Amino acid sequence: METINEIQDEIIEEFDGLDDWMDRYQLLIDLGSEQEPLDEKYKTEQNLIDGCQSRVWLQADYDEAAGVIRFSAESDALIVKGIVSLLIRVLSGHTPQAILDADLYFISRIGLREHLSPTRSNGLLAMVKQMRAYALAYSAK
Repeated sequence: METINEIQDEIIEEFDGLDDWMDRYQLLIDLGSEQEPLDEKYKTEQNLIDGCQSRVWLQADYDEAAGVIRFSAESDALIVKGIVSLLIRVLSGHTPQAILDADLYFISRIGLREHLSPTRSNGLLAMVKQMRAYALAYSAK
């Protein structure tokens, strides 16, 4: 299985081929629309992420046999959905400890930090924080 950093490097490579920010936004939108829709039963208040301008639901399931967390999510905003799908691709399917130890350098390397509005940036940080909170909770088990 690929490590978190190997997946981040793949994402950086995919974005590196796109010089234009409109193309990068388009890639985010495409990634968002390819993402599996979240089961309606998970679209609850409790799964809504605070600090996001648009609505983002995040579901975390612990796979005990494999010892990994599987994330799924949904957003009502296309670019945000794309960002969430990248976070899921990087962090889902890894152990709680690997998620807690991960340095998510791909976010700044693909230029997300500088090209997102402050509210979207806060939302991105809120998503990462929530994923880490789940990892922390499951690592305590």
